[in-house]
Amino acid sequence: MKILSLTARISLLFAVAASLVLLTTGFFLTQVVETHFKDGDRHELNGKLELIQNLFKHASSQKDLDLLPQQLDDALVGHHGLAVVVTDATGEIWFATSGADFPQTLLSDCQAQPAGCTTGTLQQWKQSGTSYRGMAVSMTTGGGRPYSVAVALNIQHHVLFMNRFRSVLAIAIALATLATAGLGWIATRWGLSPLRQVTDRVAGISAERLADRLPTAGLPTELKPLATAFNAMLARLDDSFRRLSEFSSDIAHELRTPISNLMTQTQVALSSARNKDEYKEVLYSSLEEYERMAQMVGDMLYLAQTDNRLLKPGLEKVDLAHEIQDLFDYFEAWAEECAVTLALTGSATIPGDRLMLRRALSNLVSNAIRHTPQGQAVQVSLSRHGDTVTVSVENPGTEIPAEHLPRLFDRFYRVDPSRQRKGDGAGLGLAIVKSIVEAHGGSITVMSDDQKTRFQIALPASAK
Repeated sequence: MKILSLTARISLLFAVAASLVLLTTGFFLTQVVETHFKDGDRHELNGKLELIQNLFKHASSQKDLDLLPQQLDDALVGHHGLAVVVTDATGEIWFATSGADFPQTLLSDCQAQPAGCTTGTLQQWKQSGTSYRGMAVSMTTGGGRPYSVAVALNIQHHVLFMNRFRSVLAIAIALATLATAGLGWIATRWGLSPLRQVTDRVAGISAERLADRLPTAGLPTELKPLATAFNAMLARLDDSFRRLSEFSSDIAHELRTPISNLMTQTQVALSSARNKDEYKEVLYSSLEEYERMAQMVGDMLYLAQTDNRLLKPGLEKVDLAHEIQDLFDYFEAWAEECAVTLALTGSATIPGDRLMLRRALSNLVSNAIRHTPQGQAVQVSLSRHGDTVTVSVENPGTEIPAEHLPRLFDRFYRVDPSRQRKGDGAGLGLAIVKSIVEAHGGSITVMSDDQKTRFQIALPASAK
């Protein structure tokens, strides 16, 4: 089934609405004209009945009755299309003009109830292709004799006029409907021209032109929200495309180094004959690179899932103090090796995914241990303020320049790009922390000075 265009739909709607309005108007006009003719005929028939009634009132004797038919003929001369029938009390026709044959019911109803037939009821009938409209009333002569008088008018000219009127009206309605549909199409085409312009602009936007935006100036009020929403979508796409490009470039850069190391080690190992222990050493070295690459790929997949909201945190009651203490136990040996102490203050419980939160806290604690000078302490504090739980991970050390702070949570970002950080991961840890925190409806900030660096997480204390 073919779907009509918006222009065709609106034009059709215009035509249907116009036809309904015109048909309704035509119906009422027809009723008004017909009512006008009925009122005119009723007035004329009542005039003739008054004339006949006046003649009957003056007929008080038999002699007057004998003269009455001639008086009726004289009175009705010149009244074209008028028919009159007078019947006596027995139903016999006492007087009649040539013309219409009155319906039997018109006369019989008046004869049966003469007392209630003082005002005639207008009736219409057709005889030999000619239409008539008439009425019947009861009359008494001056002498008290009852008669039934029926009068009728030939209304064929009225019928012909109404037929022509209806025909002309139907043609006018049809032409008006077509004209309205045409004008509706023109108006719709003109009214939708801004939409077509927007469509043309949208069609010209490609992956290379994501920075383009739809102009909102001069657009109709109805289209401005659409253009604004589309521009916002383009901004999100542009940002996502940019991040994807940067992410791909970073991935290629980060994977190039371990792959190059693996190739170099393999080439060196194959360049000359070596003993079993030497080959074993090369394999161990390659294994470290493979492990680093596997960790990097796993972190990238995790970030991709969180970015696309594929990882939904499961809500359970998480004792943050307990989880941090478990992390302290896990990192105890490494901290002792680095001569770093671990301290925890406060307690808090939140709804969240225990494994995801543990991973985020683990990244922050390990990062703090890595950058804490020997003999110093990593301080983790928990507190609650209203509906927000705050987790603070603080360590002394070298100040991070202010220009680097906003980008610390970017993927693969390093404060010192020249560092290989072979044992420090691929620069994805803080990005993972941020994604986990935001998945729980929280936020993370960082501050650094010449004395300490502090990462602070704000999490909702209750489920929303």
